Amino acid sequence: MATPILVWVPTFTLFGILIVLGVIEWGSLPIPTWLRFGVGVPLIVAGNVVVWSEAAQFGIAQTGGAKGSLRTSGMYRYSRNPQYVADIAMIFGWIVLCASAGAALVGFAGIAVLIAAPFAEEPWLKEQYGPPFENYKAKVRRFL
Repeated sequence: MATPILVWVPTFTLFGILIVLGVIEWGSLPIPTWLRFGVGVPLIVAGNVVVWSEAAQFGIAQTGGAKGSLRTSGMYRYSRNPQYVADIAMIFGWIVLCASAGAALVGFAGIAVLIAAPFAEEPWLKEQYGPPFENYKAKVRRFL
């Protein structure tokens, strides 16, 4: 019961803070407009497509940490953590788009947490799914 709260509250808080900082400090970093829109927007869009398509396949409960089945299809064929990769892409895209020093500071801290999260999550996955997870882990990279 607590797992969804521990997952969703920090996630939405992080994204909310990033949005607010980005809007308040819009353009405070010297990033060219063509780069901001040419890189930032595509990363945000692609990240959202991956996150929400995989969340729809998993279901919101399992995406939030509820026990379910081991997912190895869809984007999980290419990465053991496509939703983390997509979240990182969205955050980095927002940092580039808004060109905000505050959003960059908070965003890079959030990216560090997203990079570390699978290392904490994998022992639980091994315990829950055993040999099927070990076989999957041996075949599919953690991130890209």
